[in-house]
Amino acid sequence: MRYVVSGYLLLLMLISGCASTPEQTAAVTAPLYFPPPPEQPRFVFERTVQASGSIQQPDREARMRRMLTGESESGKALAKPFDVAACQGQVFVSDTVQRSVMTFDVPGQRFYEIGTEEPGVLRKPLGLDTDADCNLYVADGTTRKIMIYDQSGRFLKGVGGQEWFERLSHVAVDTEGRRIFAVDTGGVSSTAHRVRVFDVQSGEHLYDIGTRGEQPGQFNLPRDIEVGPDGMLYIVDGGNFRVQVLNQDGSFIREIGGLGRMYGQFARPKGVGIGQDGNIYISDAAHGNFQIFDPDGQLLLFVGERSEKFDRAVYMLPAGIDVDEDGRVYMVDQYFRKLDVYRPAQLGETEGFLGAWKLP
Repeated sequence: MRYVVSGYLLLLMLISGCASTPEQTAAVTAPLYFPPPPEQPRFVFERTVQASGSIQQPDREARMRRMLTGESESGKALAKPFDVAACQGQVFVSDTVQRSVMTFDVPGQRFYEIGTEEPGVLRKPLGLDTDADCNLYVADGTTRKIMIYDQSGRFLKGVGGQEWFERLSHVAVDTEGRRIFAVDTGGVSSTAHRVRVFDVQSGEHLYDIGTRGEQPGQFNLPRDIEVGPDGMLYIVDGGNFRVQVLNQDGSFIREIGGLGRMYGQFARPKGVGIGQDGNIYISDAAHGNFQIFDPDGQLLLFVGERSEKFDRAVYMLPAGIDVDEDGRVYMVDQYFRKLDVYRPAQLGETEGFLGAWKLP
Protein backbone atom coordinates (compact mmCIF):
# COMPACT_ATOMS: atom_id res chain seq x y z
CA MET A 1 0.00 0.00 0.00
CA ARG A 2 2.86 2.31 0.79
CA TYR A 3 4.29 1.84 -2.72
CA VAL A 4 0.91 2.51 -4.35
CA VAL A 5 0.59 5.84 -2.55
CA SER A 6 4.17 6.77 -3.42
CA GLY A 7 3.60 5.94 -7.06
CA TYR A 8 0.42 8.01 -7.07
CA LEU A 9 2.24 11.01 -5.68
CA LEU A 10 5.13 10.54 -8.10
CA LEU A 11 2.74 10.50 -11.03
CA LEU A 12 1.10 13.62 -9.71
CA MET A 13 4.46 15.39 -9.41
CA LEU A 14 5.43 14.40 -12.94
CA ILE A 15 2.17 15.73 -14.33
CA SER A 16 2.46 18.87 -12.23
CA GLY A 17 5.97 19.46 -13.52
CA CYS A 18 4.83 19.23 -17.12
CA ALA A 19 1.76 21.38 -16.68
CA SER A 20 1.88 25.11 -17.17
CA THR A 21 0.82 27.33 -14.32
CA PRO A 22 -2.22 29.61 -14.76
CA GLU A 23 0.14 32.59 -14.83
CA GLN A 24 2.03 31.08 -17.77
CA THR A 25 -1.02 30.28 -19.85
CA ALA A 26 -3.36 33.13 -18.97
CA ALA A 27 -3.64 35.83 -21.60
CA VAL A 28 -2.94 39.35 -20.48
CA THR A 29 -6.13 41.36 -20.95
CA ALA A 30 -6.31 45.12 -20.69
CA PRO A 31 -8.82 46.53 -18.23
CA LEU A 32 -12.21 47.32 -19.73
CA TYR A 33 -13.47 50.74 -18.61
CA PHE A 34 -16.86 52.45 -18.93
CA PRO A 35 -16.96 54.97 -20.41
CA PRO A 36 -13.84 54.15 -22.43
CA PRO A 37 -10.82 56.49 -22.63
CA PRO A 38 -10.32 59.38 -22.96
CA GLU A 39 -13.44 59.88 -20.81
CA GLN A 40 -13.09 59.65 -17.04
CA PRO A 41 -13.92 56.00 -16.19
CA ARG A 42 -16.78 55.28 -13.80
CA PHE A 43 -16.76 51.48 -13.88
CA VAL A 44 -14.29 48.74 -14.72
CA PHE A 45 -15.26 45.22 -15.73
CA GLU A 46 -14.13 42.97 -12.88
CA ARG A 47 -14.99 39.32 -13.57
CA THR A 48 -17.32 36.75 -15.10
CA VAL A 49 -18.73 33.96 -12.94
CA GLN A 50 -20.14 30.80 -14.55
CA ALA A 51 -19.70 28.09 -11.93
CA SER A 52 -18.89 27.28 -8.33
CA GLY A 53 -15.22 26.85 -9.26
CA SER A 54 -14.97 30.64 -9.49
CA ILE A 55 -14.85 30.77 -5.71
CA GLN A 56 -14.75 27.24 -4.33
CA GLN A 57 -11.14 26.32 -3.68
CA PRO A 58 -10.48 22.59 -4.28
CA ASP A 59 -8.98 20.56 -1.45
CA ARG A 60 -5.81 18.46 -1.88
CA GLU A 61 -7.70 15.33 -2.89
CA ALA A 62 -9.75 17.20 -5.51
CA ARG A 63 -6.63 18.81 -6.97
CA MET A 64 -4.90 15.45 -7.32
CA ARG A 65 -7.98 13.89 -8.90
CA ARG A 66 -8.23 16.70 -11.44
CA MET A 67 -4.57 16.40 -12.35
CA LEU A 68 -4.84 12.64 -12.92
CA THR A 69 -8.23 12.45 -14.62
CA GLY A 70 -8.57 15.79 -16.37
CA GLU A 71 -11.76 16.47 -14.42
CA SER A 72 -13.18 19.96 -14.98
CA GLU A 73 -12.31 22.65 -12.48
CA SER A 74 -15.51 24.57 -13.12
CA GLY A 75 -17.62 22.79 -10.51
CA LYS A 76 -21.38 23.27 -10.59
CA ALA A 77 -22.28 25.58 -13.44
CA LEU A 78 -25.01 28.14 -13.87
CA ALA A 79 -27.63 26.61 -16.19
CA LYS A 80 -30.29 29.31 -16.55
CA PRO A 81 -29.65 32.18 -14.16
CA PHE A 82 -32.59 34.53 -13.64
CA ASP A 83 -31.82 37.09 -10.94
CA VAL A 84 -29.05 38.19 -8.61
CA ALA A 85 -28.91 39.80 -5.16
CA ALA A 86 -25.78 40.78 -3.25
CA CYS A 87 -25.49 41.52 0.47
CA GLN A 88 -22.26 41.99 2.44
CA GLY A 89 -20.24 39.75 0.15
CA GLN A 90 -22.91 37.07 -0.25
CA VAL A 91 -23.85 36.84 -3.94
CA PHE A 92 -27.11 34.97 -4.56
CA VAL A 93 -28.06 33.82 -8.08
CA SER A 94 -31.40 32.13 -8.79
CA ASP A 95 -31.28 29.38 -11.40
CA THR A 96 -34.52 27.95 -12.81
CA VAL A 97 -32.86 24.82 -14.23
CA GLN A 98 -30.80 24.00 -11.13
CA ARG A 99 -33.90 24.81 -9.06
CA SER A 100 -31.83 26.51 -6.42
CA VAL A 101 -30.22 29.76 -5.42
CA MET A 102 -26.51 29.35 -6.11
CA THR A 103 -24.64 31.23 -3.41
CA PHE A 104 -21.11 32.62 -3.62
CA ASP A 105 -19.93 33.53 -0.12
CA VAL A 106 -16.97 35.71 -0.96
CA PRO A 107 -15.66 36.53 2.55
CA GLY A 108 -15.99 32.83 3.48
CA GLN A 109 -14.52 31.67 0.15
CA ARG A 110 -17.20 29.01 -0.23
CA PHE A 111 -20.09 27.99 -2.46
CA TYR A 112 -23.40 26.49 -1.41
CA GLU A 113 -26.97 26.15 -2.68
CA ILE A 114 -30.20 27.31 -1.10
CA GLY A 115 -33.55 25.61 -1.64
CA THR A 116 -32.44 22.04 -2.31
CA GLU A 117 -33.70 20.47 0.94
CA GLU A 118 -36.95 20.28 2.88
CA PRO A 119 -38.29 22.38 4.36
CA GLY A 120 -37.85 25.22 1.92
CA VAL A 121 -37.36 23.34 -1.36
CA LEU A 122 -37.53 25.64 -4.37
CA ARG A 123 -39.35 24.59 -7.55
CA LYS A 124 -38.75 27.57 -9.83
CA PRO A 125 -36.71 30.32 -8.15
CA LEU A 126 -37.11 33.65 -9.91
CA GLY A 127 -36.73 37.13 -8.41
CA LEU A 128 -34.49 37.74 -5.37
CA ASP A 129 -33.99 40.40 -2.74
CA THR A 130 -32.33 40.78 0.66
CA ASP A 131 -33.05 42.85 3.74
CA ALA A 132 -30.54 44.68 5.96
CA ASP A 133 -29.70 41.43 7.80
CA CYS A 134 -28.99 39.66 4.49
CA ASN A 135 -32.05 37.44 4.87
CA LEU A 136 -32.93 36.16 1.40
CA TYR A 137 -36.38 36.48 -0.21
CA VAL A 138 -37.09 34.27 -3.23
CA ALA A 139 -40.10 34.45 -5.56
CA ASP A 140 -40.94 30.84 -6.46
CA GLY A 141 -42.89 30.79 -9.70
CA THR A 142 -44.24 27.26 -9.22
CA THR A 143 -45.42 27.31 -5.61
CA ARG A 144 -46.22 31.05 -5.98
CA LYS A 145 -44.74 31.71 -2.59
CA ILE A 146 -42.17 34.14 -1.31
CA MET A 147 -39.65 31.82 0.35
CA ILE A 148 -37.57 33.42 3.10
CA TYR A 149 -34.15 32.15 4.29
CA ASP A 150 -31.50 33.52 6.59
CA GLN A 151 -28.10 34.33 5.10
CA SER A 152 -26.78 30.84 5.83
CA GLY A 153 -29.60 29.30 3.79
CA ARG A 154 -31.80 28.13 6.67
CA PHE A 155 -35.47 28.23 5.69
CA LEU A 156 -37.56 30.60 7.80
CA LYS A 157 -41.03 30.75 6.24
CA GLY A 158 -43.14 31.02 3.08
CA VAL A 159 -45.58 33.83 2.32
CA GLY A 160 -48.37 33.81 -0.27
CA GLY A 161 -49.35 30.77 -2.30
CA GLN A 162 -51.30 29.54 -5.32
CA GLU A 163 -54.42 31.55 -4.46
CA TRP A 164 -52.55 34.85 -4.32
CA PHE A 165 -50.78 35.08 -7.67
CA GLU A 166 -51.31 34.32 -11.33
CA ARG A 167 -47.64 34.75 -12.30
CA LEU A 168 -45.42 35.56 -9.36
CA SER A 169 -42.11 36.75 -10.81
CA HIS A 170 -40.20 39.14 -8.54
CA VAL A 171 -39.97 40.32 -4.97
CA ALA A 172 -38.63 43.27 -3.00
CA VAL A 173 -38.50 43.89 0.74
CA ASP A 174 -38.05 47.10 2.67
CA THR A 175 -34.75 47.57 4.48
CA GLU A 176 -36.23 46.73 7.87
CA GLY A 177 -37.66 43.46 6.59
CA ARG A 178 -41.23 44.39 7.48
CA ARG A 179 -43.05 44.51 4.14
CA ILE A 180 -42.83 42.32 1.07
CA PHE A 181 -43.64 43.76 -2.35
CA ALA A 182 -44.35 40.89 -4.78
CA VAL A 183 -44.83 41.32 -8.53
CA ASP A 184 -47.74 39.51 -10.18
CA THR A 185 -46.84 39.76 -13.87
CA GLY A 186 -50.19 38.47 -15.12
CA GLY A 187 -50.60 37.53 -18.76
CA VAL A 188 -51.98 38.66 -22.11
CA SER A 189 -55.59 37.88 -21.17
CA SER A 190 -55.24 38.68 -17.46
CA THR A 191 -56.08 41.80 -15.51
CA ALA A 192 -53.82 40.80 -12.59
CA HIS A 193 -50.88 43.06 -13.46
CA ARG A 194 -50.01 44.38 -10.01
CA VAL A 195 -47.83 44.43 -6.92
CA ARG A 196 -49.17 42.58 -3.87
CA VAL A 197 -47.99 43.72 -0.45
CA PHE A 198 -47.61 41.40 2.56
CA ASP A 199 -46.53 41.71 6.18
CA VAL A 200 -43.32 39.73 6.69
CA GLN A 201 -43.98 38.63 10.27
CA SER A 202 -47.62 37.57 9.98
CA GLY A 203 -47.73 36.76 6.26
CA GLU A 204 -50.93 38.81 6.06
CA HIS A 205 -51.89 40.38 2.75
CA LEU A 206 -52.04 44.15 3.31
CA TYR A 207 -53.02 45.76 -0.01
CA ASP A 208 -52.37 45.82 -3.76
CA ILE A 209 -50.73 48.41 -5.98
CA GLY A 210 -51.75 48.99 -9.58
CA THR A 211 -54.16 47.64 -12.17
CA ARG A 212 -53.64 46.77 -15.81
CA GLY A 213 -53.31 49.78 -18.10
CA GLU A 214 -51.06 52.43 -19.56
CA GLN A 215 -51.74 55.32 -17.22
CA PRO A 216 -49.40 56.43 -14.41
CA GLY A 217 -49.61 53.87 -11.62
CA GLN A 218 -50.94 51.17 -13.95
CA PHE A 219 -48.94 48.23 -15.33
CA ASN A 220 -48.66 46.06 -18.39
CA LEU A 221 -46.59 42.94 -17.69
CA PRO A 222 -44.64 44.30 -14.70
CA ARG A 223 -41.34 42.46 -14.22
CA ASP A 224 -38.87 43.53 -11.54
CA ILE A 225 -39.15 45.69 -8.43
CA GLU A 226 -36.73 47.33 -5.99
CA VAL A 227 -37.07 49.47 -2.88
CA GLY A 228 -34.66 52.39 -3.18
CA PRO A 229 -32.70 54.04 -0.36
CA ASP A 230 -35.36 56.77 -0.53
CA GLY A 231 -38.03 54.19 0.33
CA MET A 232 -39.64 54.51 -3.10
CA LEU A 233 -40.68 51.54 -5.25
CA TYR A 234 -38.95 51.20 -8.63
CA ILE A 235 -40.99 48.90 -10.88
CA VAL A 236 -40.06 47.64 -14.35
CA ASP A 237 -43.27 48.07 -16.34
CA GLY A 238 -42.19 45.85 -19.23
CA GLY A 239 -45.18 46.09 -21.56
CA ASN A 240 -45.22 49.88 -21.22
CA PHE A 241 -41.43 50.10 -21.78
CA ARG A 242 -40.73 52.16 -18.68
CA VAL A 243 -39.74 52.09 -15.04
CA GLN A 244 -42.27 53.63 -12.69
CA VAL A 245 -41.36 55.23 -9.38
CA LEU A 246 -44.11 55.01 -6.76
CA ASN A 247 -44.57 55.64 -3.08
CA GLN A 248 -45.12 52.54 -0.99
CA ASP A 249 -48.82 53.38 -0.85
CA GLY A 250 -48.92 53.17 -4.66
CA SER A 251 -49.11 56.89 -5.46
CA PHE A 252 -47.29 57.81 -8.67
CA ILE A 253 -44.09 59.91 -8.51
CA ARG A 254 -42.49 59.73 -11.97
CA GLU A 255 -41.48 57.41 -14.78
CA ILE A 256 -38.20 56.69 -16.54
CA GLY A 257 -37.72 55.79 -20.18
CA GLY A 258 -40.15 54.88 -22.94
CA LEU A 259 -40.27 52.75 -26.06
CA GLY A 260 -37.33 53.22 -28.44
CA ARG A 261 -33.84 52.19 -29.45
CA MET A 262 -32.10 55.38 -28.42
CA TYR A 263 -30.09 55.59 -25.20
CA GLY A 264 -32.41 56.41 -22.35
CA GLN A 265 -35.20 54.39 -23.97
CA PHE A 266 -36.14 50.71 -23.64
CA ALA A 267 -37.03 47.89 -25.99
CA ARG A 268 -37.23 44.99 -23.54
CA PRO A 269 -36.53 46.18 -19.98
CA LYS A 270 -36.01 43.30 -17.57
CA GLY A 271 -34.26 44.11 -14.28
CA VAL A 272 -33.72 47.09 -11.97
CA GLY A 273 -31.16 47.78 -9.26
CA ILE A 274 -30.70 50.88 -7.10
CA GLY A 275 -27.35 52.16 -5.81
CA GLN A 276 -26.77 53.69 -2.40
CA ASP A 277 -26.50 57.06 -4.14
CA GLY A 278 -29.98 56.64 -5.66
CA ASN A 279 -28.76 55.95 -9.19
CA ILE A 280 -30.96 53.52 -11.10
CA TYR A 281 -29.58 50.57 -13.11
CA ILE A 282 -31.89 48.97 -15.71
CA SER A 283 -31.09 45.93 -17.86
CA ASP A 284 -32.56 45.60 -21.35
CA ALA A 285 -32.64 42.24 -23.13
CA ALA A 286 -33.08 43.78 -26.58
CA HIS A 287 -30.31 46.36 -26.23
CA GLY A 288 -27.98 43.83 -24.57
CA ASN A 289 -26.82 46.26 -21.90
CA PHE A 290 -27.74 48.09 -18.73
CA GLN A 291 -28.33 51.82 -18.52
CA ILE A 292 -27.63 54.01 -15.50
CA PHE A 293 -29.89 56.93 -14.61
CA ASP A 294 -29.58 59.53 -11.88
CA PRO A 295 -32.36 59.79 -9.25
CA ASP A 296 -34.21 62.29 -11.48
CA GLY A 297 -34.24 59.85 -14.41
CA GLN A 298 -31.48 61.45 -16.49
CA LEU A 299 -29.28 59.02 -18.40
CA LEU A 300 -25.70 58.90 -17.11
CA LEU A 301 -24.10 55.91 -18.84
CA PHE A 302 -24.78 52.65 -20.66
CA VAL A 303 -22.67 49.53 -20.19
CA GLY A 304 -22.38 46.51 -22.47
CA GLU A 305 -23.39 45.54 -25.99
CA ARG A 306 -25.39 42.85 -27.75
CA SER A 307 -23.50 40.02 -29.45
CA GLU A 308 -23.71 36.25 -29.97
CA LYS A 309 -20.00 35.93 -29.26
CA PHE A 310 -19.06 35.32 -25.63
CA ASP A 311 -16.90 38.09 -24.22
CA ARG A 312 -16.59 40.56 -21.39
CA ALA A 313 -19.52 42.98 -21.13
CA VAL A 314 -21.36 41.23 -23.98
CA TYR A 315 -24.95 40.03 -23.64
CA MET A 316 -27.75 38.30 -25.52
CA LEU A 317 -30.36 37.79 -22.79
CA PRO A 318 -29.48 39.97 -19.81
CA ALA A 319 -31.95 39.63 -16.95
CA GLY A 320 -31.54 40.34 -13.23
CA ILE A 321 -29.30 43.13 -11.97
CA ASP A 322 -28.24 44.35 -8.53
CA VAL A 323 -25.92 46.89 -6.90
CA ASP A 324 -24.17 46.16 -3.59
CA GLU A 325 -23.13 48.36 -0.67
CA ASP A 326 -19.79 49.18 -2.32
CA GLY A 327 -21.32 50.16 -5.65
CA ARG A 328 -20.37 46.96 -7.51
CA VAL A 329 -22.87 46.03 -10.20
CA TYR A 330 -23.94 42.43 -10.89
CA MET A 331 -25.85 41.33 -14.00
CA VAL A 332 -26.84 37.86 -15.18
CA ASP A 333 -27.18 36.75 -18.80
CA GLN A 334 -29.34 33.70 -19.52
CA TYR A 335 -27.97 33.03 -23.00
CA PHE A 336 -24.31 32.94 -21.93
CA ARG A 337 -25.18 31.43 -18.51
CA LYS A 338 -23.06 33.91 -16.66
CA LEU A 339 -22.87 36.59 -14.01
CA ASP A 340 -20.78 39.67 -14.78
CA VAL A 341 -19.43 41.94 -12.06
CA TYR A 342 -18.39 45.58 -12.46
CA ARG A 343 -16.45 47.65 -9.94
CA PRO A 344 -16.61 51.42 -9.46
CA ALA A 345 -13.40 52.80 -10.95
CA GLN A 346 -12.44 54.55 -7.70
CA LEU A 347 -12.75 51.32 -5.71
CA GLY A 348 -9.65 49.13 -5.55
CA GLU A 349 -10.00 45.48 -6.54
CA THR A 350 -9.05 44.35 -3.02
CA GLU A 351 -11.48 46.77 -1.39
CA GLY A 352 -15.05 46.26 -0.30
CA PHE A 353 -16.92 43.03 0.38
CA LEU A 354 -15.68 41.40 -2.82
CA GLY A 355 -12.06 42.33 -2.19
CA ALA A 356 -11.44 38.84 -0.83
CA TRP A 357 -12.53 37.12 -4.06
CA LYS A 358 -9.71 35.01 -5.50
CA LEU A 359 -10.08 33.18 -8.75
CA PRO A 360 -8.73 29.61 -8.79
